[in-house]
Amino acid sequence: MFVELNNLLNTTPDRAEQGKLTLLCDAKTDGSFLVHHFLSFYLKANCKVCFVALFQSFSHYNIVGQKLGVNLTVARERGQLVFLEGLKSAVDVFFQTQEEPHPLQFLREANAENLKPLFEFVREALKPVDSGEARWTYPVLLVDDLSVLLSLGMGAVAVLDFIHYCRATVCWELKGNMVILVHDSGDVEDEENDILLNGVSHQSHLILRAEGLATGFCRDVHGQLRILWRRPLQPTAQRDQSLTYQYKIQDKSVSFFAKGMSPAVL
Repeated sequence: MFVELNNLLNTTPDRAEQGKLTLLCDAKTDGSFLVHHFLSFYLKANCKVCFVALFQSFSHYNIVGQKLGVNLTVARERGQLVFLEGLKSAVDVFFQTQEEPHPLQFLREANAENLKPLFEFVREALKPVDSGEARWTYPVLLVDDLSVLLSLGMGAVAVLDFIHYCRATVCWELKGNMVILVHDSGDVEDEENDILLNGVSHQSHLILRAEGLATGFCRDVHGQLRILWRRPLQPTAQRDQSLTYQYKIQDKSVSFFAKGMSPAVL
């Protein structure tokens, strides 16, 4: 039986939960298909989306988005999508004079200790609008890929502080959602990335972990997805629930199925 991700998570655009932090994690595979899913999901739900894109260009996300039924250019023009293109912005920080602190200002500072300019960018992007403007369902912060901040010189503690302040603003104050991608370094020893991944995991309500197959490449199965629901307010026996599915990425969708139910087996 093939199912879509929305069905696995039991969510639709008109009944998505608010005030939640979702962690996307990939290990020995590319988990970007999860980012594209949530970006298109929240745009279709008429949410105000702040997308901190540190891994790919705007044109890349827009091309994939059109395959999924959303136009990022139109969403940005109408004010629904606020897009920070990290690849382009990093160049601007070094070669253009900035009248105000740039969201990635830490790139120019030898001993940067915090991500306050980036947090201010997020807060300004998602602040409630005047009644005369378009009304969005609720705000959403999407970050791809948080691990890049470590590669750019920030420490794990500073990045976790950034997530804490964003969560306090987006999830608690504005009753919105956050979706964060963190790469799992796997067998490679990376203490800072491990601290970041564990710290975000501890705060998350939902964890989606995309993993490569232990047996290697397969034409009909591209990987497996572990889904962990964390319910801290529930009794211990009901607190965590997990499921594992295998998946196949297609041109305009991703199919999920139980282990052993792929066409290669059947």
